[in-house]
Amino acid sequence: MSEIALSAVATRLGGDMARVRAVIDAVHPAVDGGRFPIKRVAGEPVQVTVHAFCDGHDVLRVLLRWGAEDEAALQEVEMQPRGNDEWTAEFTPPVPGRYRYTAVAWVDHFRSWRHELQRRVEPADIRIAVQMGARLAAEAAARGTGAERQALANWSEKLQRLSAEGEPGALKTLALDEAMAELMDRHADRRLCASHALELPLLAERERARFSSWYECFPRSTAPEPGRHGTLRDVEARLPYIAGMGFDVLYFPPIHPIGRMQRKGRNNSLAAEPGDVGSPWAIGAFEGGHKDILPELGTLEDFQRLVAQARARGIEIAMDIAFQCAPDHPYVKAHPQWFRWRPDGSVQYAENPPKKYQDIYPFDFETEDWRALWRELKSVFEYWIAQGVAIFRVDNPHTKSFAFWEWCVTELKRLHPEVIFLSEAFTRPKVMHRLAKLGYSQSYTYFTWRHTKAELQDYFTELSQGPGREYFRPNVWPNTPDILNEQLHGGRRAMFVSRLVLASTLAASYGIYGPAYELLEGRPRAPDSEEYLDSEKYQLRHWNLDAPDSLAPLIARLNRVRRDHPALHADWSLRFLPTDNDQLIAYAKRSPDGRDVVMCVVNLDPHNVQSGWVELDAKLLGVEPDLPFQVHDLLGDQRYTWQGSRAFVILDPKQLPAHVLHVRRHARDERDFDTFR
Repeated sequence: MSEIALSAVATRLGGDMARVRAVIDAVHPAVDGGRFPIKRVAGEPVQVTVHAFCDGHDVLRVLLRWGAEDEAALQEVEMQPRGNDEWTAEFTPPVPGRYRYTAVAWVDHFRSWRHELQRRVEPADIRIAVQMGARLAAEAAARGTGAERQALANWSEKLQRLSAEGEPGALKTLALDEAMAELMDRHADRRLCASHALELPLLAERERARFSSWYECFPRSTAPEPGRHGTLRDVEARLPYIAGMGFDVLYFPPIHPIGRMQRKGRNNSLAAEPGDVGSPWAIGAFEGGHKDILPELGTLEDFQRLVAQARARGIEIAMDIAFQCAPDHPYVKAHPQWFRWRPDGSVQYAENPPKKYQDIYPFDFETEDWRALWRELKSVFEYWIAQGVAIFRVDNPHTKSFAFWEWCVTELKRLHPEVIFLSEAFTRPKVMHRLAKLGYSQSYTYFTWRHTKAELQDYFTELSQGPGREYFRPNVWPNTPDILNEQLHGGRRAMFVSRLVLASTLAASYGIYGPAYELLEGRPRAPDSEEYLDSEKYQLRHWNLDAPDSLAPLIARLNRVRRDHPALHADWSLRFLPTDNDQLIAYAKRSPDGRDVVMCVVNLDPHNVQSGWVELDAKLLGVEPDLPFQVHDLLGDQRYTWQGSRAFVILDPKQLPAHVLHVRRHARDERDFDTFR
């Protein structure tokens, strides 16, 4: 290589970097090479794997470095080799916030020397090696301070002095002293250290971002008597009912003033009749907009009181944020530049073919006045955060600018790391994943349209085991005010129960739109429609919460099971178990410490008794293959003793179409089969 070429290498690598022999080939996990953060929960260990190596056979040392985004100094954790040039270590973000992590590696001459010395047997070889060690110790002493500097210098001098006359065995023992090796590690020569090119981002959130149960209801339909518009005080009176079912998030459709221009009538008719209340998503009228409350619901003080009363019962209020305007929203008059005007002087209303929203104007995110628009929309979140709201369900975020969401969500979470965002985006997979990458804490899913055993297994394996799990947290809903899936048409109890069990156990976060769900509302507007007949989106509804066939007791039991069993608090442990009947789906989850295991078997056929054999995975279930173990059905309160590689299951949809089984392992040293742990 010519001198010019050598100079070019030195310039490109940066001087001494040409002498660096360690290579960091990859750091995992990373989302899009570090473009977006991985997601974890505060207090949850983050396992990091680094691919690192060097030329030759010297010993490599690799450190994981991590810290909060705004911390100048990073903490360091020694990484351990696990073979094939892979190194692992973990760190735990202590509180919600943004963090960064990376890795460094270098050829450690002391550890290489120590490794070689351990293999030396010839006295002459040992003496020469000890002399080399004395030199390394002296160099380390020069990097040290105080007592450690002196200790290393003394050790170096002793090694050098005894290398010529000491007994080889004793000399080798002195050179391999563990305490001195620890000192040498603390003062390693890192001048030729390789650093990973990036500091990778991590977003740590509070536990409710990973594990939550949501209940959606329309405040205006909570009046105890038919025909009256419900209020926030009526919602407050309903809190014991919702808390009794075990939900920890109560979510409302928008509670803002509703536009009168082009207001929709019942069943989405274009002509509203006198007294029609309109769609809550048609936001804004002369009473105000996104920072105001519909007067019929009550006052800001009523809302603040509701937030406090819900919190006292362990429930958080989630706001629906829908960035769109009714034609008479104050924004339309005050900021006409924020909307897209047609040649005839009208604004193009929103569409999501085949659905049309004549009562809604979308914002124009290509407006020249985009900075003001962005600031105003962000201030909507800030306003409700100031009122005590820390959870937001965002309506159709995929129809707004991705750049806006990245800026808005990132800035809000920097100031308010406790805030959780749920993305309501039933759209193309890559778009849903992009929104999750941009910072949304949770995401709606395709669960509603996954019906067969194969569909469910494929989809939830992708969610729990695919690369998207690093940032995409599913929130599973069997119904919404917009979606009455064909499986629920007719209100068959067995189907509602099976979908409820699937939603609440396949995913750590799930929700239902009630009281429609617990009261088995299954009347579609048309046979081939997913719209409800007499939808609450357009009219008041009165619900009989005391109906004898209500699913409320079962929902309460399921939510209690979810709360009591850590195995159901996360998604990554989900594994499916083979069955010999495609109408039976079986799966299991286990807690991170392996102490809690829950296994579910669900009959997907709402009409017929189904039976079959489930293949058991002893390692997954944490049982001994040759010992009996007990499973406790937490829904029906039956107990079964199983043993071996298979178990027979029979499920009658007229009774309970599902088992939710707590696996109780038998202690090997106990031969009394009534004693399980």
